[in-house]
Order: sequence, then structure tokens, then C-alpha cells
Amino acid sequence: MVDLSMRTTSPYSQTTIATINITMQYTMTTQNIISLNAPNHNTNCIDVDSAPTVESPPSKQRIPEVRTIEIPRLENQIQKGQKFLLDPTGTVQRINVCLGWNVLNPQCDIDVSAFILGTDNKVLGDDWFVFYGQEDSPDKTVHFSLSEETDREYISVDLAGLNSNVHKIVFVLTINDALKNYLNFSMVKDAYIRILNADNQQELVSFQMTDYYDNVISMMIGEIYLHAGNWKCNAIGNGVAKDLAGLCELYGVQVV
Repeated sequence: MVDLSMRTTSPYSQTTIATINITMQYTMTTQNIISLNAPNHNTNCIDVDSAPTVESPPSKQRIPEVRTIEIPRLENQIQKGQKFLLDPTGTVQRINVCLGWNVLNPQCDIDVSAFILGTDNKVLGDDWFVFYGQEDSPDKTVHFSLSEETDREYISVDLAGLNSNVHKIVFVLTINDALKNYLNFSMVKDAYIRILNADNQQELVSFQMTDYYDNVISMMIGEIYLHAGNWKCNAIGNGVAKDLAGLCELYGVQVV
């Protein structure tokens, strides 16, 4: 079982997300409306022109400062839904899967995770899930890291040493506390994934997202998978109305 360190909530449906978004918009629209249609004899009627101005107390919620990154040059881009042979020469042993993004809403705190799957599209075990709270796969061939250079975060994969039962690795971006803070992927921009040869840092393939959905809080941005003995990359760019705990359930990880 995996401990998500209380950074996630229970998964929500798309209907729930839509309802919360509509409720929030309605509340923001109606909370400042003053009715001017009350009858004159109503002693509770307020003269708007003579009423004293009441200032709202300052918000106690601190807006975090978010570093904006410059999107690196993406040299071998593929489009959404396109599949690409990762290593035609058969010489690449290790890769770095680098991810980056910028946000329109500074409350968007995005996490990167990788689900390491077998042929049944489920994790090989609870510890075959790499993220901020579990940085290594059991065989140490998949490792999560924060990036101190161009990208925000990256996941290194030792293809040569990877467990032979691994068929696919899915890379996901998730907005932390999305429902609590009324957040979704329409508040994100510039999201990309680029896969580098770890030995020389040359780009093998890259994909920059073009579609950002307001009913999505987790985005499967891309995956690598085995096909006829060769690793291929799939530019997914689609998401779900599930938080990190919901994704764990989807891929077979038991959460504490």
C-alpha cells in the first residue's frame, strides 16, 4: 500500500466537478448584488447612496509565487494521438522523461507521477508507482527527480535494466487539491513532455499539449510502451476527473 501523504482527496466524477464549478460561478455572481426593488415602507430597505462603505477584510489566503519557465526547444515533436518509435537504432539504454508547464492560476500545484504497468494495464505491485512520495521503483530502474535546470520535474528510466514484466509506463500530471481549490486544467498552459537519451541529453521525441479541459484534474500526458520488442512513445494528452488517489485506484495501487 502507498501513503500519499494526505495530498489528495477522494476521486470525483465529471458531474461533481461541473456542479462545483457552476456553484462557484453562481456564488461569485450573486454575492455582491443588492436588491433595489424593496417597497418604500420596508424599514429594512437600505439607501444605497447614503449607506456607509464597508471594506471587506483582507484575504488571509496567501497566493503562492510560481516560477514561470521558458519552454525548451522541442526538436522532434509529435502530435496528440501520434505514436513514435523511441529508439530505431536499438542503442538507447537509459532515458530521461522531462516534464514542464506554466499556470494561469498560481494556486495550481502540479504533481508528476509514473505508473509502471504490466500487460493488464495494472501496476506490477503497489511499489511500482513513482511520485514525490515514492521516488524509486523496487528495482531502482525508474526514479523521480525535481529538475533544477530547464524542466520542472523528470523521471529517469533504465530501459536495459527494467523488469521484463513491464509493458508500459504512463506519465501523469495531477493538480493537487483541485476540487478543494476549484482548479482544473483550463488553468494550465505550456504543458509538455520530452524524452531524452540520458547518455547524451539529445531529444528523442517530444509532445506539447494543445487541449486543456475544465472538467479534468489529472492529465495523462504521454506513455512509453513495448511493441514487438521495441519501445514506442504515445502522445496521449487526455485526462480524467480523478485526483492522484483516484488514479491509483484506476491503475491498481492500494492507497493507505
